[in-house]
Amino acid sequence: MKIVLSAVAAVPLCVLTAIADHAPRAVLPDAVVDLRTTEGAAHVNAQWRYSDTKISEIEHRSVGLDLKASGPKNRTFDFMPDAGAAGFDDSKWEVISADSLEKRRGNGRLSFNWYRINVTIPERVGGFDTRGSTVVFEIVVDDYAEVWVDGKLPFVLGQNGGSVAAGWNAPNRVALTRNAQRGQKIQIAVFGINGPVSTHPDTYIWVRSATLDFYAPGKLSKAREVKLEVDRKDAALDAILPANAKLEKLADGFAFTEGPVWIDGEAGRAGPLPAARADLENRAHGVPRPTDAGDGYLLFRDPNNNTIYRMTPEGDVTVYLTKSGYTGENIGEYRQPGSNGLTTDRDGRLAICQHGNRRVVRIEKNGLTTVMADKFNGKRLNSPNDLVYRSDGALFFTDPPFGLPKFADDPRREQPHFGVYSVKDGKVQLVSTDFTGPNGIAFSPDETFLYIGNWDTKKALVYRYPVNADATLGKAELLFDLTTPGAEDAIDGIKVDKAGNVFVSAPGGLWVLSPEGRHLGTLRGPEHPHNMAWGDADRQSLYLTAQTSIYRIRLNNPGSVAFASK
Repeated sequence: MKIVLSAVAAVPLCVLTAIADHAPRAVLPDAVVDLRTTEGAAHVNAQWRYSDTKISEIEHRSVGLDLKASGPKNRTFDFMPDAGAAGFDDSKWEVISADSLEKRRGNGRLSFNWYRINVTIPERVGGFDTRGSTVVFEIVVDDYAEVWVDGKLPFVLGQNGGSVAAGWNAPNRVALTRNAQRGQKIQIAVFGINGPVSTHPDTYIWVRSATLDFYAPGKLSKAREVKLEVDRKDAALDAILPANAKLEKLADGFAFTEGPVWIDGEAGRAGPLPAARADLENRAHGVPRPTDAGDGYLLFRDPNNNTIYRMTPEGDVTVYLTKSGYTGENIGEYRQPGSNGLTTDRDGRLAICQHGNRRVVRIEKNGLTTVMADKFNGKRLNSPNDLVYRSDGALFFTDPPFGLPKFADDPRREQPHFGVYSVKDGKVQLVSTDFTGPNGIAFSPDETFLYIGNWDTKKALVYRYPVNADATLGKAELLFDLTTPGAEDAIDGIKVDKAGNVFVSAPGGLWVLSPEGRHLGTLRGPEHPHNMAWGDADRQSLYLTAQTSIYRIRLNNPGSVAFASK
């Protein structure tokens, strides 16, 4: 039975304090409070406070073997006060009027300063009811700014704007909340920077614009509902797919999307600071600032363009990592030189299958790259495709030839097989040669079985393997044969929910199989989904990378993951 589900997309409302990404400026707000006017500041019960900073020489340490400040003692420079913390005492600071923000402040040349303001969400702004709205703080500081909200300065790799420097006299836009409530108090600290620093500027620091922009609930989300077709093969699908299931399109315009992974919100975020002097002392001795959990995001890759992207749950996309899979001189020969599968380990470190570089790597917390696997028996791998961790840290990955310029016939190919490998305690093991194109890979919830799919239009098979403690595999069992005559697709990504149901990218759409291998149904959207990732805080959203676009569908069961990312 085929069912077409169509409904208006609904975006869950939640408080998103200090979102690190841009809120779209192309969307006209429903109401604005101008914080550079006395009336505007009064409307949100706000008062601006100001402080210059003092740059002084301090004792520090040179970089050590751990790439942190653990080496020999040295001398460097720092600034005071360190006023980003929500509870920082600014009671002795100068109170400045909102209409004086255009006044030139700071001392010129190498100069920094602080503006701090506490705002209270009013019940209404003009005729606009603020309840449940999204509130965006926008400020343009001449010349650069960093914005702390409630003691947090969120930032991630590749970020340009939001809470960090957006560019020369460019607007910083930070979403304060997406579920505003009357009387809600929010503390904002803006660090002003004179620039361009290398020109020894004789200019000073001042505020060109500062507003609170209010948007009706859901107005900033880029999610839009698209048609979802459901071929229902078994009544058991009803326990997996909500009756009112919605397929949302979040982003588009890519060459080819693949390899998604959900990252929990604490990654790359700086949390509440201790008192300024204590924090200065900590940093002088190499003690890192604490992190704080926030909202998560999706990483996905476009192997054709050699790029990993970052996307928020609202659909805002930024470049996370360029040249993610290959930087060779002959890159023009490759169809898909970039990265493929992505995952994270227990410590939140990103593991990447690199097509062009023909290896699996891990990005350490200090930014260095660790090669986890690039050879077997002294010969280079083909082009690692997808990967999954077991909860003990053992990594399993597939290695078809699809990243090589001429695929299986490429003269650069060194391995005689298209293998499945494991990496445990630094040892690379070949665990299967059963496939002509090993691709998607996923564990059962109890990690008893490993599911592996074959990208071969003549043998679109999903196998189930018993898994041994030493990260080897037992004898293969056929879970399901999805071979479809005339199909252009075979088996790509595989994911498993906590109930053990298996989601497979296969000919005709996203197939849902029971743990026993019974076909429960097939889901189809506007584009063929090539891979998936469980996302959002409850892992009940399945994010789909489908050719040129990213989609999302909420399901009844959360996804099965070895451990949540950090």
